[in-house]
Amino acid sequence: MIKKDPIIEPVSGNNPSDGFDPMYQWACDLFPIYRSLSGDGVRETLDYIKALLPGLFIKEFKSGTKVFDWTVPNEWEIIDAYIEDENGNKIVELSKHNLHVVGYSEPINRWMMLDEINEHLFSLPNNPYAIPYVTSYYEKNWGFCLTHKQRESLLPGKYHVVIDSSFKKGVLNYGELIIKGSSNKEILLSTYICHPSMANNELSGPVLTMAIARHLSSLDLDNRYTYRILFLPETIGAISYLSQNLHKMKNNTIAGFVISCVGDQRDFSIIQSRSGKCLSDRVLIHTLKQYCEKPTTYSFLDRGSDERQYCSPGVDLPVSGFSRSKYATFPEYHTSFDDLSLITQRGLEESYSVMIDVLRILENNHKYKTSILCEPQLGRRGLYHKIGVENTGISHKKSSVNLMMDFIAFADGYSDIISIAEKIGCRATDLIDIAKLLWDHNIISIPKLEIE
Repeated sequence: MIKKDPIIEPVSGNNPSDGFDPMYQWACDLFPIYRSLSGDGVRETLDYIKALLPGLFIKEFKSGTKVFDWTVPNEWEIIDAYIEDENGNKIVELSKHNLHVVGYSEPINRWMMLDEINEHLFSLPNNPYAIPYVTSYYEKNWGFCLTHKQRESLLPGKYHVVIDSSFKKGVLNYGELIIKGSSNKEILLSTYICHPSMANNELSGPVLTMAIARHLSSLDLDNRYTYRILFLPETIGAISYLSQNLHKMKNNTIAGFVISCVGDQRDFSIIQSRSGKCLSDRVLIHTLKQYCEKPTTYSFLDRGSDERQYCSPGVDLPVSGFSRSKYATFPEYHTSFDDLSLITQRGLEESYSVMIDVLRILENNHKYKTSILCEPQLGRRGLYHKIGVENTGISHKKSSVNLMMDFIAFADGYSDIISIAEKIGCRATDLIDIAKLLWDHNIISIPKLEIE
């Protein structure tokens, strides 16, 4: 009987010759679309993603559906919006920028004095040339966002205020892609698709997740884990999804990541799970240390995206947030300055490399155990020169033989590959080929439960 190799390696490192998906171009294509919690903008975005990921299912929750403590809102449609002075000059126009109208604004069409309008205007005195992003999803209101310079230029008088919007019973759409593995155990990748015309805070997450999903979908080898990949409106989308899928996710999720704000070229950061020590936290912190000297680690007290839902008490999924500049920490956040100049193809590619390494480690993260008492005799197995640092991408200063012997010394059946790498001072990715070779020579084994 031929022994099946359980060390599945479906995710390879980035070979420069392989090239990358055109993530930046995808962001450019998606940037003009007016997205909100629901409606045509979300559907148009999901249609674009599905064209690149044919296995994606576009699903929906009906307006009015009760989801835990929340209710799925009506769809909001906006056709036009502007403020016009008495001379017919349009001061603020939705057609000029998607952020000019408060999200989910009620319709209005009337003349009013500037003092009354001011109660519905939003600007940033400390960032006078940026348009802020403001929403009013769950409270009836209306408003306009403009630069503080524009606001200061408004003269007393009458203005015609028009918001041509409507609400209707509809659906909340989301995208789900399930990539089956040899195990029912799952890795969750979640990102959001509800912000209009913001490049880092909105589009960098979806385009990176699309690239990862395309890579996973194209693999010839069977992956060990099943991948649950979600494109959701933030907050209400995750809550709605959990209301239908929580039982299965609680039973099967071994690690998960909320992917957001990953397109700039600043340092990397992690938002830890509520426990701060789940597998997602461990593998992401370990991997990020190889990409920057000191990645920023935020506790769950600094949560802000859908890790709030996935890690909430009673849900308790092992989910971390992955970012470069974390939301709400960079100066362009939730403003018109978060445009396509803030993200780069290089920034996206570096984030892609991090996540590919993370998934590769997870796929090979067994609790290895030596099968031989005392040190094995590597020489008679021809292992002294079997692995060459120059051929495997191993970055560690030790020789390959010393690294191999250190790996064996800590292969006690209790320590996974991340723990062993931390103990011997190398990257977990450096140990994957070593583990494969030692397995082939029956020097290490893997507990049966980890194989099944």
